Amino acid sequence: MSTEWADERLTRIILDALAEDIGDGDHSTLACISQDAGGEAKLLVKESGIIAGVELAKRIFSLVDNNLSFVANFHDGDLVNPGDIVFRIKGPARSILTAERLILNCMQRMSGIASMTRSIVDRVKHTEVKILDTRKTTPGLRVLEKWAVRIGGGYNHRFGLFDMVMLKDNHIDFSGGITQALSQTQTYLASKEKQLRIEVEVRNKQELMEAISLKGIDRIMLDNFTPAQIAEVLPIIPSGMEVEASGGITIDSIVAYAETGVHFISVGALTHSVKSMDLSLKAVIN
Repeated sequence: MSTEWADERLTRIILDALAEDIGDGDHSTLACISQDAGGEAKLLVKESGIIAGVELAKRIFSLVDNNLSFVANFHDGDLVNPGDIVFRIKGPARSILTAERLILNCMQRMSGIASMTRSIVDRVKHTEVKILDTRKTTPGLRVLEKWAVRIGGGYNHRFGLFDMVMLKDNHIDFSGGITQALSQTQTYLASKEKQLRIEVEVRNKQELMEAISLKGIDRIMLDNFTPAQIAEVLPIIPSGMEVEASGGITIDSIVAYAETGVHFISVGALTHSVKSMDLSLKAVIN
């Protein structure tokens, strides 16, 4: 995923979200706040966790009104606690109010993801494993959610269907097997002059043996293997082949998986089963 592409996508997300929220006008604000009224607000933390979305908030405010002044007390990835003030925003009151809900929606969601990610990363920090996200994201918000995973100390798997080949169970079944799926993939990539990494999911030892007998696979995903099963098969996997564990892994079992020695563990729950952090944007009245 190129930085330029991600930056353009982020701008579109913000502008689309603002258009969805504002429609033909923020009538509550327009009705009772004069055009020349100034104001100041603070982002108040109401529960402990890892803050995420500070840079995004700054970006949103600038797109709403570049006359707003943004001062951050905390930065993305910092630990925050109840009562902390993450940032202060000062300028036209109408603009602050119009941006308020989008800022909160994004930062609460992103901070929840970053906090869960950090809690898992901390549990396995005594190992070399990398915690990965998945494509189980909110449609249209993948840029933000994967950004939050990185803020929390995790790593991004492929961004979408276009930047890595991942041959999962259905690809393999529809193709007639791992050998056929890989052969067809290699022919396709050559015809398109594409150089993409290839990952293959295996469901049992038999499929694993078939996969490691083939050339051109960069990573093996052990799907729904137990830690004991992983420990049994790891020694037979070629040293140059990356190994990822996935499927049925919970926060309670993740240490056992990490201690097997796999290179990666993918956790869909980082983005599909997360609780948002409680944050509030409050007016500062002097």
